[in-house]
Amino acid sequence: MSDCLFCSIVAGAIPADIVLETPDALVFRDIAPQAPTHLLVIPREHLESVAEAARGAREALLGRLLQVAAEAARQEELDAYRVVTNVGAAAGQSVFHLHLHVLGGRLMGWPPG
Repeated sequence: MSDCLFCSIVAGAIPADIVLETPDALVFRDIAPQAPTHLLVIPREHLESVAEAARGAREALLGRLLQVAAEAARQEELDAYRVVTNVGAAAGQSVFHLHLHVLGGRLMGWPPG
């Protein structure tokens, strides 16, 4: 999608601090980090959210994104981390391209939000 920020990053039109690339995913540092390590894991293809991916029977892609998140956390030497995805504006989603947040490097409280 031409107006999608993350699609523009995938296309190389907008620079990002990329930490890991796979054939189906891209991992880069969040520009407004909420933890000492804050990475975003996105599929290269445009899907609005995990809800759209689930409706489209994209289980393999969703599983691969979790694998990529774990691989990125290992690469960043995170012993403990949180993986989060938001679905919809009311849940805090501000970029409507499926993405996982990998947060680490500090103590995480519970409940989140």
